[in-house]
Amino acid sequence: MSQDKVLSLVSLATKAGKTASGEFSTEKQVKSGRAAAVIVAEDASENTKKRFRNMCEFYKVPVYFYSDKASLGRAMGKELRASLAVLDEGFAGGMKKHLGTEEQMRRGGSGYVEN
Repeated sequence: MSQDKVLSLVSLATKAGKTASGEFSTEKQVKSGRAAAVIVAEDASENTKKRFRNMCEFYKVPVYFYSDKASLGRAMGKELRASLAVLDEGFAGGMKKHLGTEEQMRRGGSGYVEN
């Protein structure tokens, strides 16, 4: 299943030191140009989703709305995580591949927003 692959990639990227999580750290990485992609939990607040959607559009960083806070946090070995930045193009590309297939089809073509 694609979800397991995406969360596995999140876990591997975290172990490799190629992620930043939490709203402040994610925002900092996007604004500094280090973020290759951003993942926001689908159960994050509408305000959080809108903020990251607008920020990522402005800074031309792909943003994906995926999974839930508990699963993202668990994949990172932490507590709940509403957002995370992927700092490596390779990991981001692997996630994009899986996020753009099964998840997109499940949600009727709106599985992610890419800028």
